Amino acid sequence: MCTARQGRWGRRQRALLCCVLVAAWEAAWGQLRYSVPEELPKGSFVGDVAKDLALQPAALRDRGARVVSADRTQYFALHANSGHLVTAERLDREQLCEGVQRCVLRCEVIVEGEMKVYEIEVEIMDINDNAPTFSEIQIEETLSETTGLGTRLPLSKAHDPDVGVNSLQSYELSGDEHFSLSVQAGADGEKRPELVLAKALDREEAAFHELVLRASDGGEPARTGTARIRVSVLDANDNAPVFSQAVYAVRVPEDVPVGSTLLTLTATDVDEGINGAVKYFLIKATDLTSEIFYLDPERGSIKLVRSLDFEEDDSHELGVQARDSGELFDTATVSISVTDVNDNAPEISVRSALSEISEDAPPGTVVALLHVQDRDSGANGEVRCSLVGDVPFRLRSSVGSYYSVVTARELDREEVSEYNVTVWASDGGSPSLRSSAVLALRVLDVNDNAPVFAEARYSARLPENNAEGALVLTVRAWDADWGQNARVRYRLAEGRVRGAPLSSYVSVQAETGALYALRSFDYEEVREVGLWVRAEDGGAPALSSNVSVRLLIVDENDNAPQVLYPPSAAGAGWTGVELAPRSAEPGALVAKVVAVDADAGQNAWLSYELAKATEPGLFRVGLHSGEVRTARSPLARDAPRHSLVVVVKDQGRPALSATATLTVVLAESVAELLSELGSAAAPAEPGGSLTRWLVLAVAAVSCLFVAFLLLLLALRLRRWRRSQLLPPASGALRGVPASHFVGIDGVRAFLHSYSHEVSLTADSRKSQRRWAADSCCNTLPARPPPDKAAPLLGEDAAGARGAPPDALPQAQPNTDWRFSQTQRPGTSGSQNGEEGGAWPNNQFDTEMLQAMILASANEAADGNSTLGGGTGTMGLSARYGPQFTLQHVPDYRQNVYIPGSTATLTNAAGKSNAKGSSGGNKKKSGKKEKEKK
Repeated sequence: MCTARQGRWGRRQRALLCCVLVAAWEAAWGQLRYSVPEELPKGSFVGDVAKDLALQPAALRDRGARVVSADRTQYFALHANSGHLVTAERLDREQLCEGVQRCVLRCEVIVEGEMKVYEIEVEIMDINDNAPTFSEIQIEETLSETTGLGTRLPLSKAHDPDVGVNSLQSYELSGDEHFSLSVQAGADGEKRPELVLAKALDREEAAFHELVLRASDGGEPARTGTARIRVSVLDANDNAPVFSQAVYAVRVPEDVPVGSTLLTLTATDVDEGINGAVKYFLIKATDLTSEIFYLDPERGSIKLVRSLDFEEDDSHELGVQARDSGELFDTATVSISVTDVNDNAPEISVRSALSEISEDAPPGTVVALLHVQDRDSGANGEVRCSLVGDVPFRLRSSVGSYYSVVTARELDREEVSEYNVTVWASDGGSPSLRSSAVLALRVLDVNDNAPVFAEARYSARLPENNAEGALVLTVRAWDADWGQNARVRYRLAEGRVRGAPLSSYVSVQAETGALYALRSFDYEEVREVGLWVRAEDGGAPALSSNVSVRLLIVDENDNAPQVLYPPSAAGAGWTGVELAPRSAEPGALVAKVVAVDADAGQNAWLSYELAKATEPGLFRVGLHSGEVRTARSPLARDAPRHSLVVVVKDQGRPALSATATLTVVLAESVAELLSELGSAAAPAEPGGSLTRWLVLAVAAVSCLFVAFLLLLLALRLRRWRRSQLLPPASGALRGVPASHFVGIDGVRAFLHSYSHEVSLTADSRKSQRRWAADSCCNTLPARPPPDKAAPLLGEDAAGARGAPPDALPQAQPNTDWRFSQTQRPGTSGSQNGEEGGAWPNNQFDTEMLQAMILASANEAADGNSTLGGGTGTMGLSARYGPQFTLQHVPDYRQNVYIPGSTATLTNAAGKSNAKGSSGGNKKKSGKKEKEKK
């Protein structure tokens, strides 16, 4: 092998050497010849033209040497720098010189400087770059199985475009022993292959034969090409069909879909073509089997026509036959076993059931009777039952496949009124199937719930003076029961308001629970009404519940202030008259307007305002106390008589008011006061007749005389009554001169200061005093001898008038008749006023003051009383000097116990009045001393 290769290599070297020598010889004669192998890349070296032409490369470049070709495609180019001839395109010999044994390309080198042309021939050497190829890669041949031995079949030959040793050299056959290859040489020298039958064919043994024909060339390495030969053997009908097995057994589930192929029969006939075509038929098939199964005669597949049911028939047997065209056949048996599938859900049948049940039914009460079954077998037919959700029922197994639904605990209709009990039944299959049944059960109500109010207690605010029939509030009660048991009716519990039945004040609507006011409420009479409302259902027996209702009456400003002092002008003509000395200092107390308001809260807050005055700027009124005081000292030019209108206003919305009229007289004595009052009573008409004046004077004197007699009689009766009231052993008032008392209708007032307690009522005959043992002050004169009778009021006054100023000691003002700040009656007493106390509307006090004025006026008319020279106010003020200045008379306007109020008497001193009184006494004493001198 190695020796052969060395021989071939030597031959190549000798051939190349010859080519070089020939090229050199031809170059010498002006023609260059080169040879290059094909498939060189572009730019490959072909030959050294400059060297072969004995020219320098620079000379070629300078002389403009270039390569030209007769073909349109330039396959070669001259490298200007080196003078080498190189390829300009890829050279493919089979493409350039197809069918030519020797491939030569020609071109010329033109040297323009020398005007010379040099011919160049380039021979393209063949390389083994192509393998032999067959025109048909797959060759089909047909032979009958009865074809004789030695039969020849011509085959297509291979083609190799290479030449020489690289072309096609030999054929080979492989693949089957029945055939052999024979290669014949043609007239043109080409080799033609033939297929020769070497062994008899049997189609039943092999229906076709696969052969491989390989063609090889002589290149190094050698290249080959192949073609596949398929020889088909034609059949003859010499064999019967045969089933693959005598009995076909298959198990299919019963839920196999309709149209599914259960199995495919296989019957083979070794024959071919029409002789081997087998068809299948059912034999010994019943009508039921024919309805369920279908046998495809061509394919032999058995398909399901109707669904299988294990519960109807669990197995089927079929007889089948395979037959060819020559009436040759074979038979087999098909056994189909149906397996059970869990395709039947449990069935629940309600055999008996209740639609209603009472909520007080005892546990264990049977509600429904159920029957459960499953048509499947084995585990697929085992059924388990259960209830869905948390329901007060349970299942109890009965005889066979029966179950009972019974109550598990007591029912409560108020919690759940209806039940939809779902019973689930599941089998033991995998996956498990289940079914359900729903039992609708309504719970009947029992009256076991009392009405319940929406609130634990109710309260409402109702303005007073409401309209009759006004809606106050609505109470609501719910009963959790149903129907008649939940029908709630309302009624009031028995009660009384201020002695009257509660039903006369309010009523409740039985159906709605609306509470109405039957009458108009007055806050001053009724401020709060408490009642109970009962709600009762319609059950038997009925259940009920109560709720408390608190009705608060809201005050409205429906009461105007009521003036207690001064009283209204409808009384005596002397009411509202006050005395103010002309020597009064600014801020001196002149009078006090006392008013109350029956309303409450802000509606009862009172304020006082001076609306009208004869002399503006002389007097002022306390905003909250109602005290009338001097704003400045009276002047000589001021009128002696002044009329003041005080407006009392509350703080309601809208505000209500009342007026009080006061007459203030500027005088230093009672005589001046009386004269001023008399002048005020005189007719204003300047043209009155003298007769009228005389008649009025006589009437006045007569009235004064009668009043004086009544005064004396009252004094006697009072003294007698007092002697009857005081025990004989009590000498507390014995020996006290009568001149030290002034009294009307049995009531005496001290002219000097004593410490005592007084309790006055509307009935003056029931008034009481309590005297302390040491209450008497040293301001009283010495006790007269027992044998000397006590002087009367007039006598005591006369004696006092002629006595020196030191004979009668001056008494200090009594400061014990004051209310404390917290004891002031009425709403005005609770305010921060300038002075304390409220003015009572006491008829007894008014009458007493009027009697004092009449008695004082009578004594002043006699001219022998000390009243004429005094500066008292006849009981209207408590600020002035000794004797009959009335300073020591208790101020009944400020020291009155009003029944029904929270005010009580106190011994607290009123500093402001005391100061005013002491000031008045000092001035009076000084005046008397001047008269004595």
